[in-house]
Amino acid sequence: MKLTLIKPNIGRMEHSLYVDEGRMEPLTLAVLAGLTPPDVEVVLYDDRMESIPYDEETDFVAITVETYTARRAYEISAEFRARGIPVIMGGFQPMLIPEECALHADSLLIGDAETIWPDVIADAKGKKLKPLYKARPGSPQAKTLPRRDLFDGKGYLPLSLMQFSRGCTFACNFCAVSVFFDRKQYVRDVRELVREIEAQDRKMLFIVDDNIGANHNALKTLCRELIPLNVGWISQTSLNITHDLELMKLMERSGNLGNVVGFESLNPESIRSMNKSPNFSGFDHYKEQVKILNDYGHQTWAAFTLGHDFDTVETVDVTLEFAMENNFSFAAFNILMPYPGTPLHEKLKEENRLLYDGKWWLHPEYRFNQAAFLPNKVSPDELTDACHRARSHFNSLSSITRRLFMGTNFRSLSRAGLYLFYASIFRKEVFKKHGMRFGLET
Repeated sequence: MKLTLIKPNIGRMEHSLYVDEGRMEPLTLAVLAGLTPPDVEVVLYDDRMESIPYDEETDFVAITVETYTARRAYEISAEFRARGIPVIMGGFQPMLIPEECALHADSLLIGDAETIWPDVIADAKGKKLKPLYKARPGSPQAKTLPRRDLFDGKGYLPLSLMQFSRGCTFACNFCAVSVFFDRKQYVRDVRELVREIEAQDRKMLFIVDDNIGANHNALKTLCRELIPLNVGWISQTSLNITHDLELMKLMERSGNLGNVVGFESLNPESIRSMNKSPNFSGFDHYKEQVKILNDYGHQTWAAFTLGHDFDTVETVDVTLEFAMENNFSFAAFNILMPYPGTPLHEKLKEENRLLYDGKWWLHPEYRFNQAAFLPNKVSPDELTDACHRARSHFNSLSSITRRLFMGTNFRSLSRAGLYLFYASIFRKEVFKKHGMRFGLET
């Protein structure tokens, strides 16, 4: 049997399919390949940078689907199914809105594939694929190494994606992760992660946990294991890591260069309304937390969500000012998005504030980085324009150059080089993606 794995694109630019210059390895698909018995031939096609050969012979197709890639994923699935090839979908979108995904696939896999993928493969071999597989959550990649050979020649960024934990214990109302994992975190056996690091060549790692700092003791254990490996690593975490200076020191010693950190908002009312509990102590504009991050050498990627009920255009401007004053290495000025199945989506639906028929990810008129709901104190267009201005200013050449010599970016030549490399890529992506349509078909 032959299995084809697909990573969908987001959509199209004005005249062509969008090519993602900042694309990272699709770790999920490599894990699936690692779980697949050796008698099954496995190929991987990444729609972000290569054409999908629909007419190439295959027996079974697996597509990982996120909300942003849903429309394109459905197009890809339709091409394979029209040729009589069965398609299974997994990922966030099938978990959040299975009734929609079921219209576009022969089968859905909801949950973590590790516990059930061998059954899926056996059923596919016997041509007895079930319409639904529900997998129980558990430790990531138990006794499984991803098939990294599938990444060869695809031009991914020069860092290896890995995972230590899944899920998050917090209950932010806009977050799809909280829904997906029911506010739980599942931690991997640290010895298995060490084995995976030693089985590949790269020394730069992106540990793609939803919130690696949700369990401080588990993260401390990981850091102690990483210290002798002499690697550099980044991840995603909440601000509460700054409450534990022993943890901060261990992270520094283990090679942590920085993290994506969810500041979300400078407005305490907005923080309370989104139920962002790790940030409840940050109502002094995060002065203490930022100082601690800087003291321990973090090249921080500050993530903000804008468009909460207390936000105005001035809120966006003040947030940009805050990011510039603190010389964050990177910053994301994200419009609040009502993901399907989240408390935020349900709230806005009840208040009749959703735009694009409530399904912005499928609507032909929706464009990337547009507001998809009616904000409370500004218009959707005002919010969209304000966030785009903030992104444009923060990622301007003059801003990137100024930040090179500020904060933690110039602690060493290697750090400065990493900063400039990724800042240039993210600058291009900010302008390329803005206003892009989802899917390829008009």
